Amino acid sequence: MKKILLFGAVVSAFSFASCKKDRTCTCVRTSTEPGYVSTTGITTYTKAKKGDARVACSSYSYLNATYTVTTTCELK
Repeated sequence: MKKILLFGAVVSAFSFASCKKDRTCTCVRTSTEPGYVSTTGITTYTKAKKGDARVACSSYSYLNATYTVTTTCELK
């Protein structure tokens, strides 16, 4: 009985472990600059943990002279 419980605990531990696999980050960049056309970029992180890929694929914005450029990213 102890062996069955131990085996079950080991299997459960592995199922909750973070696995490394390919993760895709899709980003859309917009700007307040007149005539600016939104662009979409896709980046693939190979053999990455979900948390590491989420940090690398983050949204940000910055002020470029008088225009604001915003990038919104989504990890898939």
